[in-house]
Amino acid sequence: MKTLKHNLTWILASGLMAINAQAATVNAICSTDQSWCEMAAQAFTKATGVTVLQTRKATGEALAQIRAEAANPKTDIWWGGTGDPFLQAAEMGLLAPYRPAYINDLYGWSVRQYAMSENKVGGFYTSAIGFGWNTELLKKKNLPAPKCWSDLLKPIYKGEIETSHPASSGTAYTILAGLVQLMGEEAAFDYMKKLNANVTQYTRSGTAQAPNVAKGEVAVGVSFIFGFDLWKHNKYPVQSGAPCEGTSYEIGGIALIKGARNAEAAKQYYDWLMSPEGQKIGGLSGSLQFPANKTFKPDPRIPSLDDVRLIKYDFEKYGKAAERKRLLDRWNKEVGAQAR
Repeated sequence: MKTLKHNLTWILASGLMAINAQAATVNAICSTDQSWCEMAAQAFTKATGVTVLQTRKATGEALAQIRAEAANPKTDIWWGGTGDPFLQAAEMGLLAPYRPAYINDLYGWSVRQYAMSENKVGGFYTSAIGFGWNTELLKKKNLPAPKCWSDLLKPIYKGEIETSHPASSGTAYTILAGLVQLMGEEAAFDYMKKLNANVTQYTRSGTAQAPNVAKGEVAVGVSFIFGFDLWKHNKYPVQSGAPCEGTSYEIGGIALIKGARNAEAAKQYYDWLMSPEGQKIGGLSGSLQFPANKTFKPDPRIPSLDDVRLIKYDFEKYGKAAERKRLLDRWNKEVGAQAR
């Protein structure tokens, strides 16, 4: 193991020195939490001298941009955010294949993403969908904490729930596709139409719910559990939980863009992001998703999935562009059209 790590360190160091000598630049889109995006870019530049020109976009918006730029790519690497849009980008021929030499350092769920996408998408981290709630607001309004999907339909939560919009947010698409798989499509859409009556707003990004709940702007949020847990650890009146019936989960993506102008620099950034040094940035920045690299001890604040009832999420089916479009079209027609 030491020899493998030594060789990997030497390979990375040699490549980084070569790129640094050329004063390289890498153009990136990051779709995870803003804090992780910024800290990772800064740490990579400090370690290598490679300039990172990076924007933060929700996965749906990132996919739209990369698709629009397909004939003349301006992005070299895309990382973080829910994996379904990454798989759709792979299916559209927008991504370049890359199977890293350190594949055995990654968890099986990460490696399966490579196999599923012909090595065009790697699994960057994982996390589960759940609820977060502001304990002070619920107490003030004499409301119980939701424990199940069915609870969210109760009239007592009218105007108290916030979630994100599936057309722009990968988080929301994970919720949508998960409910379809958990309940069956007809029952899931019937559920979402009823839920709409209790939703106060659908945000563009799935990262908005945790801060909005923590600051008391909304009582209940539906998003990834890890986001709420950060605010809880920071002493805000926030608690979280997974729905009793079962829930969907994400495998965050990482990918190189086909036809990238700075392909070698992009590979170096990719390798660094997947290394223990890069993956540790998540916890350091307050992003508490479970990392793909298994060769280091992750942040102890990262929520365990041991007690979460995960559905058998079909990433291959729901990661396809046609299926995503079909579900989004139906959601927009039957649910979004009712949204305020």
